Parts: sequence; structure tokens; C-alpha cells
Amino acid sequence: MQKIPMTAEGHKALDEELKHLKSVERPAVIAAISEAREHGDLSENAEYHAAKERQGWIEGRVQELEDKIARAQVIDVTKMSGIQVKFGATVTVVDEDTDQESTYKIVGDDEADVKSGKISLSSPIARAMINKEEGDVVEVNAPGGVKSYEILKVEWK
Repeated sequence: MQKIPMTAEGHKALDEELKHLKSVERPAVIAAISEAREHGDLSENAEYHAAKERQGWIEGRVQELEDKIARAQVIDVTKMSGIQVKFGATVTVVDEDTDQESTYKIVGDDEADVKSGKISLSSPIARAMINKEEGDVVEVNAPGGVKSYEILKVEWK
């Protein structure tokens, strides 16, 4: 069974989503199915079919979340340190072509949100930065071609 690395924050978010699905969404869809059944003929009942489809999605998501939580390897980033880029590091880089600085936190796949500066451990830029240090230059194959970034700072926060 392969472990899934995630921060404590990411684990908490998955756990909250699972609780919400089980305590709010699941009972709501069961009530919707029950109500739709009361309307008679199920073969032509769009409300019933929509509710059953929603129920299938909820049950699938519940199973997916339970699996991810069971396989979670929660990593406490606050107890990490070092000069090399690893999971959980906050890395400031500069694009060597445009001199534009960017800061990214390397997180698990389910936590990634580029708009808030969180990139997935499996993203091309994160994979290129792993085990590198401040001052190193990494090359990333981007859709527009190869991009070069210099690592300016590695932080643990």
C-alpha cells in the first residue's frame, strides 16, 4: 500500500470534506431519492435519476477520501529543516528569462492550489527542485519550452 504524503492542513481538509459528505450530503440525497420515489413512475422521473446519480458520486468520493486518509503519511512541516528542497518546503525562485520571482510551497497532490502558491509534489517544477539547494538552477519542461529557475530561498514554515 503506497503512502500518500500530505501536510497536517491537507489531511484536516480531507477529513472535513469526508465528515461533510457523510453528515450533510449523504442524508440530503437519501431524502431527495425518497421524495422522488413518491412522485410515482421511476422510469421517467428526472428528479429520481438526478438524485441517484448524485448519490453515486457522493459514495464514490467517500470511498476515495477514506482510502486517501487511510494511506496518508502526514508530515509536520514545522519540524522540518535543512537547505535542500523537500516535501513541505517553501521555495522562492526567480525565472531567469523574465526575472519574475515566485514562491511555492510543495504539498501533496490533493492540496495543490497554484493561486495560493501551493504546488503538487508531482508537478514538473517541484520534481525539478527536489534535493536542490539555494543558488541551484533548475530546468523545467513547460508547455512553452524549457524554463530555467534559480532557487533563491528554501524555508520551512
